[in-house]
Amino acid sequence: MKDEEIIALHREGEREKAFNEIVRNYSERLYWHVRGFVCSHEDTDDILQDIFIKIWNALPRFRGEARLFTWLYRIATNEVLNFLRKRRLKSVLSFTSEEKVLIGQMEADPYFNGDEAQKKLMLAIGKLPEKQRLVFVMRYFEEMEYLEISEILKTSVGSLKASYHHAYVKIKNEIGKDF
Repeated sequence: MKDEEIIALHREGEREKAFNEIVRNYSERLYWHVRGFVCSHEDTDDILQDIFIKIWNALPRFRGEARLFTWLYRIATNEVLNFLRKRRLKSVLSFTSEEKVLIGQMEADPYFNGDEAQKKLMLAIGKLPEKQRLVFVMRYFEEMEYLEISEILKTSVGSLKASYHHAYVKIKNEIGKDF
């Protein structure tokens, strides 16, 4: 079902039907969006549940001022950022580096099947500042257009291009010239 049809269902008062279509249409995309930041299947599933709860609760307030895609990704991105901030705080309070936490998660995750190069890439991405990490993951892994990212993050395309470039250079320096 197309986004316009989902929005029409919502406007007709078919909230549950609209929500079910959102889940059907966006579960996989949102899963991989979150997974690109979190690197753990379990954490991704937990965050995805929180995202769909937020969507369900916010659906009555959706007025269609933004595209449905943009609205959903903004909710998902905010949930990811909240999770990453909590994880960062936990690592600080437990005197464990965020890098060690990330490595531990990747090694413990039965669904992570990356080789050493993939592990290096994920660690390099994990070291990026928040905005650069967001832009890099959305552009590099999800192949989003800058305009879509701009709508989700509410920032200019020029700023996003600069953030992506800085992220790319940092990652390249971190993992070597093979990138």
